[in-house]
Amino acid sequence: MLRTNTSRLVLAAALASCSGETPAEKPVETASADAASAEGGPVDVAAVLKQREANFEAIGDAFKAIRGQLEKDAPDFALIATKATDINARAQKIAGHFPVGTSTADGVKTEALPAIWEKPEEFKAAGQKLIDESAKLAELAKGGDKAAVGAQAMAMGGACKGCHDKFRLDDKK
Repeated sequence: MLRTNTSRLVLAAALASCSGETPAEKPVETASADAASAEGGPVDVAAVLKQREANFEAIGDAFKAIRGQLEKDAPDFALIATKATDINARAQKIAGHFPVGTSTADGVKTEALPAIWEKPEEFKAAGQKLIDESAKLAELAKGGDKAAVGAQAMAMGGACKGCHDKFRLDDKK
């Protein structure tokens, strides 16, 4: 199944990468799925930010590949399903990429807004939306209906945008 326990899901899905993040050097006492805190130690902010950025870059790259396929007369639906499944799996990992102490409010150069930690239930719901939409896209791609897959890809992109609008710094304004 492409979904996980809702209580573990948090994300800021990205259509584009979080390339504006510059890792900080200070450790933070908090939990991260991929960090030293699994052993009870402090989290290395630089490592968390690097993982976070890499995850979002991969999500953006996968979404770009999906859009590229949908621009073709005969899309590769197997590739679309694979990329949507990859997005789904990466979306489920994001909770560990946003430990306390890794926002702009903490002096960290990042695109992650403090709203992530101020409104955790809203952020969790936004993450769940990407997980749900990417799972639907992976399933629809198996059917090979270009119109349905295209509409679902737009819905998944809307989940990304919705999260960006509330939880990601737009430094291009």
